[in-house]
Amino acid sequence: MRPLIIGIAGGSGSGKTTVAENICQGIIEGKKALIIAQDSYYKDLSHLSFAERKKINFDHPSAFDNKLLLEHLNKLKNCEPISMPVYSFLRHTRKKSTKYIKPAEVIILEGILILEEESIRELLDIKIYVDTDSDERFIRRLIRDTSERGRSLSSVVEQYLSRVKPMFLQFVEPSKRYADIIIPQGGLNKVAIDIVTSNINAQIAQLT
Repeated sequence: MRPLIIGIAGGSGSGKTTVAENICQGIIEGKKALIIAQDSYYKDLSHLSFAERKKINFDHPSAFDNKLLLEHLNKLKNCEPISMPVYSFLRHTRKKSTKYIKPAEVIILEGILILEEESIRELLDIKIYVDTDSDERFIRRLIRDTSERGRSLSSVVEQYLSRVKPMFLQFVEPSKRYADIIIPQGGLNKVAIDIVTSNINAQIAQLT
């Protein structure tokens, strides 16, 4: 059976991961689902100094290694395993270790710019955009980056105003027009998630 590939896009802190996890939990019993984060496919910047890495705009499409991501998606689509990169957000580079990922019936790709890239969109069976209030997204990002990624409050605010917000307006929000389904309120919208999950399960049933 060819796996079903679901794409979940939306701004940083919109609740994409929560939506992906809730969909996984609702998949038909006996079927497997896995989540691939676009963040794992940031380009390897080990050839740059740490000071130079910090200057990179990680919210711009050019920050991602889409070539490797596409290669891995096609392998999973063909029911082949992959060695997924493991990215260090503290050092802004890939770790030497990789994560062995086996194929599954449902592959969920989540990331801020997956609908912006045409070659990725073409691989997606269902395209979802998570639409969450900007203040809520910023607060979630602030909490995550200070507690999980060792960032200072001032650096998170500066990055949000100079890079995250402009890139969201230029690239992320416009990609919403490519979505098949728009989920307001992110992971809090249980009704929308249940409807999406039911649709996915119906498609899985047709493929088996």
